[in-house]
Amino acid sequence: MTLSSEVAPRRGGVDGPNPLVAYFSMEVALSDEIPTYSGGLGVLAGDFLRAAADLGLPLVGVTLCYGGGYFRQQLDKQGRQGEAPVSWDPCSLLEAIPDTVQVEVAGRPVTVGAFRYVITGLGGHEVPVYLLDTDLEGNDDEARAITGRLYGGGEHYRLEQETVLGIGGVDLLAALGLDELRTFHMNEGHSSLLTLRLLERELAGSGAGDEPGAAQIEAVRRRCAFTTHTPVPAGHDRFGATLVAEVVGEPRTKVLDRIGQLGSGLLNMTDLGMGLSGYVNAVSVKHGEVTRAMFPDVEVASITNGVHAVTWVAPSTERLLDEHVPNWRAHNGLLRQAMGIPLAELRDAHDVAKRALLAVVSRRCGRKLDPNAFTIGLARRAAAYKQTALIFTDLDRLEHVARDIGPLQVVCAAKAHPRDEAGKALIVTIFDAAKRLKGKVEVVFLADYDLATARLMCAGTDVWLNNPQKPYEASGTSGMKAALNGVPSLSTLDGWWIEGCMHGVTGWAIGGMADGDDAADLYEMLEGTVMPLYYEDEDGWTAVMRNAIALNGSFFNTERMAAEYANEAYHLVPSAWRSAPPAP
Repeated sequence: MTLSSEVAPRRGGVDGPNPLVAYFSMEVALSDEIPTYSGGLGVLAGDFLRAAADLGLPLVGVTLCYGGGYFRQQLDKQGRQGEAPVSWDPCSLLEAIPDTVQVEVAGRPVTVGAFRYVITGLGGHEVPVYLLDTDLEGNDDEARAITGRLYGGGEHYRLEQETVLGIGGVDLLAALGLDELRTFHMNEGHSSLLTLRLLERELAGSGAGDEPGAAQIEAVRRRCAFTTHTPVPAGHDRFGATLVAEVVGEPRTKVLDRIGQLGSGLLNMTDLGMGLSGYVNAVSVKHGEVTRAMFPDVEVASITNGVHAVTWVAPSTERLLDEHVPNWRAHNGLLRQAMGIPLAELRDAHDVAKRALLAVVSRRCGRKLDPNAFTIGLARRAAAYKQTALIFTDLDRLEHVARDIGPLQVVCAAKAHPRDEAGKALIVTIFDAAKRLKGKVEVVFLADYDLATARLMCAGTDVWLNNPQKPYEASGTSGMKAALNGVPSLSTLDGWWIEGCMHGVTGWAIGGMADGDDAADLYEMLEGTVMPLYYEDEDGWTAVMRNAIALNGSFFNTERMAAEYANEAYHLVPSAWRSAPPAP
């Protein structure tokens, strides 16, 4: 891309006071047309930024602009996944800014520019998001490719991206004149090198040379917050000291060593981010327990994730809430009043959403599903610990349930990381199960799972299935999106569902807190409780749907979540926010 010199930067990024908080995330889901996300982490980041705009938080977002996106999923008839680059034009969707900075990456200066995307909240408050870009004239081919693909390449490529994000992001915000930033919030460890850049600035300002002391480290810690989403040790980025010196540079590697970040010969990005942050949090109560066990020397709080209600409520549900819960958009807690929605009206709204989903299934898959049949939604990243294909463990049992209780159909979507062969095998398993069950249990797979598909599935299925291996689901948010639309969860007790599950009231638990046979428990719940309620007690089923909105939707939203970050991580007083007026 070539930056236009005719675009004048708006100092502070938006009209009005400078932001006080910079939110860094490797991926952010901004819209269906901008492929700068892979899954839950990016979708959560986008929802958080939208909620920040609604609440009027003085915040700016920073991520990377991936010219090739994540990937476009291609599946053959056996379900074997292939990947293709995403074709899109950042210049047609984003505002190119003229400001650039130079960052040393792998021994040469790399020019980093940015695009700007502005999120406007309910009350008109703007949160700018800067998408850093190295595909600039003057950079060599390898440098131009740094922001080419999300999670592409190997360790060297990943560390180059994280250098641009962390170090380049801090410098670009300074170049934009955002000199009042008080808090730098890292959404996972990918951006942890921002702490190193802040430390360098502290050293330069104090005249301490390149020898960081307790005063400089504490000054950085006061300005940083860190959120971890990963309960699996192998999921945290680690880079060898030799690679760090090659990519980040010898001088910076020496600083990392002096502050104790290379003691094992590895740079652990989570250790770096946590160690230089004054506030660290996990993303559910259970995840907090797991994280404290993994990092016993770190004080870890918990802020349970949420979803952006306005984004995820389907049009038919939206109309219903507008009628019965005025001002729910600006005050999500009012969704408790959904308890007053007549059951018949909720059924009608859900029927509209279900038929919309089945219409898309028919168009994309050539399969006509029954709008009256019990429909399970299954949409997860295809990964071993998420047990994406668990429901297909015993096909004879699944046939038996459908034959004895009532028609059963499953709508699936899943992407596997390009290098995750085990995850790809799970998709093949689902395709194989669909063929073997054909005519007995209808199973369809919607390829290339994205935001639009997620909206349809979360609103148009009858129950949401999530069955990760405990305790590896840090939070999970898809079930929260479903709940907002009156779709209850049938899920294992992990992540958010430990907090959200009122068994038989807002949904159902698969098994208990201890390890067990999740597949057997899943079949027992379907056969003995969930499907009989659906087919034999219409009002009883719809009451659970209504409870999901009122009890889950009113709490597990990003309005509540962003307010908790504002209070606990950013220490913003409410007077620093622009209060959002009632939604029109």
